[in-house]
Amino acid sequence: MLQGSTVEQRRHYAIRMLEKAGVSSDAALLRAFTQVPREDFVGPPPWMVSNQGGYGEAPSNDVALLYDDVLIALDAPRGVNNGSPSLHALGIHALAPKPGERIFHIGAGTGYYSAILAELVGAAGHVRAIEYDDELAGRAEACLRGRENVEVVRGNGLEWPREDVDIVYVNFAVDQPAGPWIDRLKPGGRLLFPLGVPIFEKRDKGPVYSGMAGYLLIRREEGGYAAHFIESVSFIWAEGAQFSDWASHARLRTAFRGNWRAVRSLRWRQPEEPGEWYSEADWGLSTDPPGGAVGETVSVEGG
Repeated sequence: MLQGSTVEQRRHYAIRMLEKAGVSSDAALLRAFTQVPREDFVGPPPWMVSNQGGYGEAPSNDVALLYDDVLIALDAPRGVNNGSPSLHALGIHALAPKPGERIFHIGAGTGYYSAILAELVGAAGHVRAIEYDDELAGRAEACLRGRENVEVVRGNGLEWPREDVDIVYVNFAVDQPAGPWIDRLKPGGRLLFPLGVPIFEKRDKGPVYSGMAGYLLIRREEGGYAAHFIESVSFIWAEGAQFSDWASHARLRTAFRGNWRAVRSLRWRQPEEPGEWYSEADWGLSTDPPGGAVGETVSVEGG
């Protein structure tokens, strides 16, 4: 029988993960990482650990192995992991969830980080965990059972949310934001997703990861959308997503070779502006601060 982790063990882990993420002070996030047992979300041992693009069996069945910055396979053939705790600590800290907020966690896997988000928004808040894969969604439902402020949805995360929300947290890579991720943000709402290009333009078998990507944080403000990259990342590519054309990927690669950390704003459903860091017909990223009218969106009331 698997010996479960202790609160003290999880607290030391939480401190180390936040330190590794460069998060100097976030008592609520530290408490959330401490409260949620990781072993409840990764299945029984032996665990498969991601290592340099492949997988190897964990050297022991000791639950202490889970309380380090390791990627544990949820579905090794598809390349789906319970991702780096320090990276998620960085991302969740940047999103700054508050009690009572409504969050869509897209690409939720078995729900470990959904549970941490649920701790942060509390009983007055709500987390909807979207998972594309039926088997993983079923596991998430089992793992999250009893958490009344979490709901698991089996569906394509590119089509959600369908109501107005405070936060959208996306855990797969794409080459463009999905419309609902932006359109459904409330004023002050935040979106974090990995924007990049796939490592393979064509691949018939095996998982596809981002070859060049950054964690892009967007915030809806009165004068537009603030945006900046918080870190370079590598994520599994979105299932159910259509690639942009290769020319767009080439242009996005070229943009990333420049000063990607200088990005300051998102243009959304507005005409192209001169001198943008990256441009598509209906969206773009700029090194200028947000300004001008916010693009056409659906209602920002309710939710």
